[in-house]
Amino acid sequence: MNESNPFLDPARHRELYGHASRLAGRTSALMRAKTVGRPVTETVVNLVQTHHGQPHRLGVVLDIGCGRGTSSLVIAEQLRPQRVVGLDAAPSLLVQARERVRELPDSTVDFVEGDFHDLPLPDGSSDVVVAAFCLYHSPQPEDVVAQIARVLAPGGLAVLVTKGLESYQEMDQLVASAGLDPRAAQHESLYTAAHSGNLADLAASSLDVVAVLDEEHVFTFGGHDHTAQYLATNPKYDLAPGLYGNPGALAATLHEFLPDQPLTTRSRITFVVAQPSEGRPA
Repeated sequence: MNESNPFLDPARHRELYGHASRLAGRTSALMRAKTVGRPVTETVVNLVQTHHGQPHRLGVVLDIGCGRGTSSLVIAEQLRPQRVVGLDAAPSLLVQARERVRELPDSTVDFVEGDFHDLPLPDGSSDVVVAAFCLYHSPQPEDVVAQIARVLAPGGLAVLVTKGLESYQEMDQLVASAGLDPRAAQHESLYTAAHSGNLADLAASSLDVVAVLDEEHVFTFGGHDHTAQYLATNPKYDLAPGLYGNPGALAATLHEFLPDQPLTTRSRITFVVAQPSEGRPA
């Protein structure tokens, strides 16, 4: 039976991002587990400061796939551009993003609902474009990179971020061992469309790559209760209907079939820095 990658299945996007609380719970559980790895947005900021010609005089910074606005807020506070535009396709996430930036005095952050295949910005309008953990949601990520190239100003900079295909494979083993999804390790990686191994080539389809940075991030979940908070809304696995979205029930199942112990898992995070090519046609 052919199974569709949930990150590439439009029919599942509402399930994945229609409720901001689900993403918040999964992200919170993952961040509490992190033991090795710098905050991703801070690394993005450092890369912009290192590779942009005028990092202290930025106009518009476009944050694609901004989600709940965490990255947009850090970009606004640390890079201090004239304007940050956060773009996401999920209205529920943008509601939380707008609440988040209300704390900023004289806020220069705007959030826009839109499709990254057709960015709602003029040609050459952005000094920096960030696309972190979102390109793998496109079946044709080269088209998104072409849009990024279109909106970048001369001298602008793009920072693209993704994960390795083998990310969190230890989680696959746990899910299979508990009988939650015996085929857990056989499912296609969620990051197939844009992963650590192909991100630089994707960027080079419309931009000039100037730097590639790989980092290993390590996460240790304290036990089944902690792990279940992450697993309960992970779309990779075929969980029983009563388990998906229900961390308590999922934790109870893990406790029933496996001894409770910490779980350590890893993810390779890749950053690609690119800029417009003067030799490419517009």
